[in-house]
This record gives sequence, structure tokens and C-alpha cells, in this order.
Amino acid sequence: MTFNEFNFNNQIMTQINEAGYTHPTPIQKEAIPMIIDGNDILGLAKTGTGKTAAFVLPILERLIEKNKSGKGVRALIIAPTRELAEQINNAIIQLSKKTGLKSIAVYGGTPIKRQITAMKDGVDIVVGCPGRILDHLNQGTLGLTRVEFLVLDEADHMLDMGFLKDIEKIIKHTPKKKQTLFFSATMPKEIKNLAFKVLKKEHKIVEIEYKDPVKLIEHELFHIEHDEKKSKLVDLIKTENMESVIVFTNGKHKAKYLSKVLETKGIKAVNFQGNLSQNQRDAALTGFRNGEFKVLVATDIAARGLDIPQVTHVINYDLPKTAEAFTHRSGRTGRANKNGIVLTFTSVIEKKILSEILKLNKIEFKEIHGEESKDPKDMKKHVPERKFGNKKENEKKAMPQKKKNNFWQKKKENKTK
Repeated sequence: MTFNEFNFNNQIMTQINEAGYTHPTPIQKEAIPMIIDGNDILGLAKTGTGKTAAFVLPILERLIEKNKSGKGVRALIIAPTRELAEQINNAIIQLSKKTGLKSIAVYGGTPIKRQITAMKDGVDIVVGCPGRILDHLNQGTLGLTRVEFLVLDEADHMLDMGFLKDIEKIIKHTPKKKQTLFFSATMPKEIKNLAFKVLKKEHKIVEIEYKDPVKLIEHELFHIEHDEKKSKLVDLIKTENMESVIVFTNGKHKAKYLSKVLETKGIKAVNFQGNLSQNQRDAALTGFRNGEFKVLVATDIAARGLDIPQVTHVINYDLPKTAEAFTHRSGRTGRANKNGIVLTFTSVIEKKILSEILKLNKIEFKEIHGEESKDPKDMKKHVPERKFGNKKENEKKAMPQKKKNNFWQKKKENKTK
């Protein structure tokens, strides 16, 4: 099947060809006709499956078809992170060039006045993060009464970030009569409840198994203790054939520190974490994308929503806190039908989360380096209690407390007599 078979408007089809799209991905093949037909959608798909185009293209098609006059936001797309919001907006800009439709990305960390000015001039589509969307609603700078499309992208990630209540508040500002497209990689109870609140009863379900990209990813495991990690990381990046690497850590300060360590070793690296301003985050990603930096040292804010096709390796310097996060980290490589390699460091204290990761992801490691250390707790069971000194000394150490207690007890009894 090709994109020509969807019969998109010529204005959109021109941009599809310019973007180099030829054959739709499974989720695009299933979701696009359903959305064009006006159905609410529950899409179960992970990043890297092509879901952005799966909802952007039919929304553009429907907005052109209706061609309503007057100002007002006609489509609202909610995303969990600034990077994903920007990525979606860039896709809209690229695919809507010939349509006359205008879009804007709104999120924190950037001047709100510019966003207000742009919306006063008139935009058809708003892509944003829950916090900044609520700011605009509270200030009266964003109206959603004309919204025809509501998209919730990566809903489970928004739940993880504590945005559930904000999303519910935003939805109350939208009309009851609208088309809702709900996308999530997983379906915990809270997300399932939200989905059935916002979707029509007769909604369609599109579930895409995340198989093809996984086949392109090879995994290797390194049994390594904490104090050896830094030198191993440097050695791997210097000796292995690594072109573009994302190193994941579990802390903002650690990401910053590790990037400096790599720099001192002559490796061009930059950190990407939540303490950076939006301009710093943008500069880090731009530099990494264009090859100025070989390594991006990041926290899990880079685990979702970033589409950087040239990433050849992902290194888990720290194991993530959840098995799902491991899946998303791994998905940063092996994109655009290219092979990718995931190298994972693990120590004895991470044994439990490693077993959860293996159970969920069903990973087969191409190579396992080093040997698994024994758990210090298990080792204690086999080590006999050590006693110092000779037998008589040990017996004396056991006696004083008892003798002392008897002496004071007798003295107390004599006083009372």
C-alpha cells in the first residue's frame, strides 16, 4: 500500500512526497482511514511506530475539507514533554505548508508573550504541554470552544509526570461534540479510566505490536560495579564504532557531571536534563543532531518523544527505575530501519529491576560481559561470625554486664531493708 491510496488533498500529498513518505507504517495504515471517517480512536502504540503522522495527516485533511471561516483553535494536541510538542508541531508545519493552516507549540521555559501574540493573530492548531495550556486558559489567552479535534499523545507518560488532573481540567474547556484521538504505549488503570471518559462508546481501537523496530536492536549486558562505570564508559565510546550515542543516567547532576568527564577525555559530549533552560535544551539537541556532539548524556526526559534517526548506540549507565522506561530508552536507536545497539551496565544492587526488565522485554543478549557478583546479603549468610582474642577473654567480655547488674541489684536491696 502507498500513501496515494488514501486520496489525500493535493496540497497535503505534495508535502507527503516532499517528506519522503512512500509506504504507511502499520498504525498509519489502520488509523488514517478511521480518523478521516470521523471515529474516535484509542491507539496503543509505542514511539517509533509513525503515530505522529497517523493523526496529523487525517486532521489536516479534515480541517481542509470543512474549511470553516473565522478565528479560533480547531485542533488541540496535548503532549507530555516540550521536545515531543515541538516535534509534533514541526511535523504539522512540514505537512501543512500548502494548506494555509497555522499551528503553534506552547510549553513552559519560553516567553508566554510571544505565544499570546501568535494566538491573537490566529492559529488553527495548538500543540502543547498541560501546564502551559492551563496557563493560557486561566489567563483567557486560549479559547477551546471551536475545537473539533482533541489529541492526547503518550497519555501514560503524562500520567507518570503527574499531569492527569491538569488534562481533566483542560478537557472540560473543550466542546462535547469533538473527535478525540487517544494514544498510549501502555494501559494502566488510571489511563484506561481516562480513555473511557473522553472517548465515545463506539470508538475504534488500533493496537500495533512493536516488533519490527525491536528486530533491528541488539542488546549487550555488562556486569560492572559502580566504581568501574566511568572508565568503562570512556573505553567503550573511544574503542567501539560509535557514531552517535545517548547515555542514560538516573540523575540531573549525574548527567551534567558525566558529560564533563567525557569532555575531559576528549569526547564531544553534552548533557540533556530537566535543570536546563529551554534554550539550553534546544541547543543540546541541535548540536547532537548535527554531529557537533558525539554523545548526549541524558535523564529519562530523552527516553520518549525524541526522533533522532542517526543514533547508533544507547548506553544504560544506570538501569532505569521501571521496565517500561527501559523499552523507551532502547527505542531511541534502531530507528528509520537502521540497526541499533543497546549496551546496559548492571551491578549487584540492580538485580531486581534487571529481572523485571528481562521479564517484560524478553531480551536476548547478544553478549554478556563480566560475571555477576554475589549479593552482599547472600555472602553474609556463608561467613561465620568472627571472634577476636582467646577463649578466656571472650568469656570475660560476656560476664561484666551480668556481674554489674547483680552488684547494683544487691546494693539496692540492702538500702530498702
